[in-house]
Amino acid sequence: MGELSAAIDHLAVEDVSEIPRTELTAQLIDLHWQMARLQAQIARRTGVRLP
Repeated sequence: MGELSAAIDHLAVEDVSEIPRTELTAQLIDLHWQMARLQAQIARRTGVRLP
């Protein structure tokens, strides 16, 4: 969870116009997968099934 929070905070303070598009794309994909893993962990711990 801390890793996800750090990634969000990092993206929030950056000026995206200064980030090369390939790097920004990679960061967004990584953030997406971190969020998906977090959702899966929450689902496993609570017994909730994701669609």
